[in-house]
Amino acid sequence: MRPPMKRIDYNVGDKVEVCCKEEGFVGSYYEATIVSSLDNGKYVVRYKNLLKDDESGLLTEALFPKDLRPLPPRVRNPPKFQLNQKVDVFDKDGWWVGEITSEKIRMQKGYYYNVYFDYTNQNIYYPCDQIRVHHELSFSGEWILEA
Repeated sequence: MRPPMKRIDYNVGDKVEVCCKEEGFVGSYYEATIVSSLDNGKYVVRYKNLLKDDESGLLTEALFPKDLRPLPPRVRNPPKFQLNQKVDVFDKDGWWVGEITSEKIRMQKGYYYNVYFDYTNQNIYYPCDQIRVHHELSFSGEWILEA
């Protein structure tokens, strides 16, 4: 049995990522800011890139702490990602967990990697500036760099 995740208390103004568990979005994270906390233990977040259905402003949502994580550390990408390296790719307003499946290749608009997404069983080419090193949040609340 896995140990429970260390509870993280957030403050208004904290930047977080929201883990999406909806079908079609599993394995994606969306940047948000904590705007308030509720008596039921939930936090209200305002997304950085997601709009309300009527596009009148940024989407807000009340979520339990288990659906949130702090922003992963910003680290400089390596000069070259390795085959099978776990990465995050920015696409459709969020970060998606994938795996490098090709060497860096030159295309018309720069350098790209082919990334495989387990949840959707897709391989897609992405420019280097849309890829970041993947980190996992440990049960103790520490960030672990995925190799």
